[in-house]
Amino acid sequence: MLRRLIFPILFTVAPAAVVAQQACEGLKNLHLPNVTITSTVLIPTGPGPGVPGFPSPKTIVPEHCAVQAIARPTSDSEIHLDVWLPTATNWNGKYEQWGNGGWAGSIMLAYLADGVSRGYAVAATDDGHTGNSTDASWAIGHPEKLVDFAYRAVHLTSIDAHAIIQTFYSKDSLRSYFVGCSDGGREALMEAQRFPEDFDGIVAGAPANNWSGLSAAMAWDEQALLGTPGSAIPPAKLPAIQKAALAACDTLDGVKDGLIEDPRACHFNPDVLLCAPGTDSPDCLTKPQLTALKKIYAGPKDPRNGKQLYPGLAPGTENGMGGWSVWVTPSNPESALQFKFANSYFGQAVLEQQNWDFRTLTFTDDLEFADRKDGWVLSANNPDLRSFRDHKGKLIQYHGWGDAALSPYNSINYYESVEDFMSKYPDPRSDTSKPVSDFYRLFMVPGMGHCGLGAGPNRFGDPLQATAPNDPERDVLAALDKWVETGVAPDHIVGEGSVSGDSSKKLTRPLCPYPQVARYKGQGDPYVAASFECAVPDSAKH
Repeated sequence: MLRRLIFPILFTVAPAAVVAQQACEGLKNLHLPNVTITSTVLIPTGPGPGVPGFPSPKTIVPEHCAVQAIARPTSDSEIHLDVWLPTATNWNGKYEQWGNGGWAGSIMLAYLADGVSRGYAVAATDDGHTGNSTDASWAIGHPEKLVDFAYRAVHLTSIDAHAIIQTFYSKDSLRSYFVGCSDGGREALMEAQRFPEDFDGIVAGAPANNWSGLSAAMAWDEQALLGTPGSAIPPAKLPAIQKAALAACDTLDGVKDGLIEDPRACHFNPDVLLCAPGTDSPDCLTKPQLTALKKIYAGPKDPRNGKQLYPGLAPGTENGMGGWSVWVTPSNPESALQFKFANSYFGQAVLEQQNWDFRTLTFTDDLEFADRKDGWVLSANNPDLRSFRDHKGKLIQYHGWGDAALSPYNSINYYESVEDFMSKYPDPRSDTSKPVSDFYRLFMVPGMGHCGLGAGPNRFGDPLQATAPNDPERDVLAALDKWVETGVAPDHIVGEGSVSGDSSKKLTRPLCPYPQVARYKGQGDPYVAASFECAVPDSAKH
């Protein structure tokens, strides 16, 4: 009897494995325009790859065909892309593409592993070059590579991945989704603007969509902290800054929990931190340091007319994990990540020089030149999403209020620019009487840093910190999929994190679609999502 049970099972499994192996190997013979397939390997079920600096995801990746290819759309292009295809019985019939971070230069395999573990055929690209994500030296003398990075690599990866999917499964995917944060968020909005039919749903996290404005803000901070002797703020003073900001604004949402739900309502005056004459300690700021802090909060302005060029950072999370001490004010002031990106943009991508001095940047002619030369290629500021809406596309954007890399106010500015544009310019293809929230929703996350970490409810679907994958109430990709499939938009997403000051205690909080914010109901555990409701703040009702 035992043999009768075992041998039929082996007989049914073996042919499926053979078919998958043959289908995977057969992709080597696939001919695509300007594409060379360099590797096709059937990978057995096993643990997924980890990422340095993050808890290793306990992801078991099902059997899949791993495809590597190189696209050369121009004589100076070399775009690497990876496509992972779960075997037919593990495929959910859908496609997911992941974005990059910084200047890209590599492919994050942990993201591909997450996609396959959820059942997706998934792909990603290095954006056309190999290198450090803070370095843009590859752009010097290579304008086509900058175009590859800006939008061409992501778009072509989508096209080529679909061709590979069609060949492997003998049918195309039913749905296509794009997910990215930081530069990946910029890529996400770029896709919605330039190639509105590539994806049915898009997740844009903390988008660096205003690349020249963002770089100007980073250079502004660099000049504020390093341009004058004694202006640099040591990390030891960040706790005092955050404490003062929270003292002024923590309770505005009805509960004292170490989080500022909506920093726009916070009127924090940093002057309370000024050191007494002749003193200097971790609990206060010297006058040069105070001046620098105010500039960081204010953001860069055109000295000719006072016009805001890019918003400043929000108060209340200066001492957060992976925050200011990494991006703005590290122990070695010149090593701030912000400054590396500012120098690589203006020095390498714009002026195409290896040795550029940030002190020479002017926030007038230099910025205008940067916009003319590279801004139109790299930035994804276009508010015209009419074609994406007509494609029935759905867009979820999120941004942490504790982001020390790029201002969270920028996400609000872009969302409101779309609302303003869509209200003024009709489109006969769609019902323009419906609000922008019918296809596009923005979620602001209190306390969260750049694409994660920081304080507050900062886990809601990122594969590096996922807590409830495929739950539409707690996972942003699942929420997007449900919205696309059923038309039911997420009225909130529950984020999970740790209580400020006590990492051992769990916190959950509803993330609300802008302009709503989470408001404490007045009773119940202030660290449980059910004790909050989403409501439009009084400041947004006028």
